[in-house]
Amino acid sequence: MANIEEKVEDLINETIEDLGYELYDVIYEKEAQDYYLRVFIDTPNGISLEDCEKVNDAINDMLDEANYIKDQYFLEVSSPGVERVLRKDQHLEANLGNEIVCNLFKPIEKMKQIEGILQEFDQDKLVLQVEDEERTIGIERKNIAKMKLKYHWN
Repeated sequence: MANIEEKVEDLINETIEDLGYELYDVIYEKEAQDYYLRVFIDTPNGISLEDCEKVNDAINDMLDEANYIKDQYFLEVSSPGVERVLRKDQHLEANLGNEIVCNLFKPIEKMKQIEGILQEFDQDKLVLQVEDEERTIGIERKNIAKMKLKYHWN
């Protein structure tokens, strides 16, 4: 599925940028019996419903013509949200020094979820400074099920 995601990103990125948005991510996944193509867009000022509609209208025909996805699918265009998922190196780079949450496949020190300040990363691992302690934890990227930005709700 990643190949479809990359093809779709290449196809729609310029159009989305021309409209004044950043293409944050593309995820193609199956939920139950349905397939979803989720396109996440962003701007420094956030995303409105009208922004999502504008991008949806601009890319819908492009996707149909390219015909990369043979199965019937639902197209969803949205903001990545304040607790955005971090899947790419560019997402991690933009969030160095910020608090993130990592859900793990296998526990580290009996924890399957680790929260901390992202200190550094490379293609194999990332290092978090654990907030309540003055220490760092290294996490192998292959052990990370999901990473997201931590937002402190008031």
